[in-house]
Amino acid sequence: MPLEIERKFLVTHDGWRSQAQRVIVMAQGYLNDVCSVDSGRMRASVRVRLEDDVARLNIKSRELGATRQEFEYPIPVEDARALLALCVGGRVEKRRHLVRHAGHLWEVDEFLGDNAGLVVAEIELGSEAERFVHPDWLGIEVTALPRYYNLALASHPYSRWNADERGPTAPKDN
Repeated sequence: MPLEIERKFLVTHDGWRSQAQRVIVMAQGYLNDVCSVDSGRMRASVRVRLEDDVARLNIKSRELGATRQEFEYPIPVEDARALLALCVGGRVEKRRHLVRHAGHLWEVDEFLGDNAGLVVAEIELGSEAERFVHPDWLGIEVTALPRYYNLALASHPYSRWNADERGPTAPKDN
């Protein structure tokens, strides 16, 4: 069974930009919504994603935290476009910047559209106990906060968050 062990953090400033090695433009949507997953009616999110000229279908288990089951399959780009038209909620658009830091690859997601202003860094690990160096641009960890999951951002985008949801640790304007 394929597992993803990933930790997610807010980004506090632009220091990562000079280290970015590659940028991938992404658009994604979900064939189910956050309510169906949160209610327990569905135990996984089903996502369709376009990454530049590559398309994938992704199924990710509902567990909160760093470790989840993840299944991902390549699909034709035209199929992805058709599936995106069937998605519920909004589309999540972002630029993913690949950043190497102290032997690890970070994915820094700079959200666009309704989620503009949100910048999140993710790191995939070999185990939950794996140690890594925290870059100085890394803010608080949000791995266990469902509102930062892309599924939630599709239904309740960052632009609609109130001050309590953004909190005092919201990312600074980049």
